Amino acid sequence: MGDELHEHESEQTMTREQAAVKLRQLADDLSRHNEVRVNHGDRELSVAVPAMVDLEIEVEVEPGKKSELEITISW
Repeated sequence: MGDELHEHESEQTMTREQAAVKLRQLADDLSRHNEVRVNHGDRELSVAVPAMVDLEIEVEVEPGKKSELEITISW
């Protein structure tokens, strides 16, 4: 990838079960392949992930508004 910054962000509406499938695929990539793969347009980006990472989980609940679960994995 060189020294270029590659950034990808996507947002989709799907069922809770579909979201769970995507999270399982990500977890499998991390544990089995030591990388994550993200489709970006017509190509796939692969990012190597080291053995040790920082995991942050944030939950926001506001009565009467959307709730949010944010998971950040960094290294």
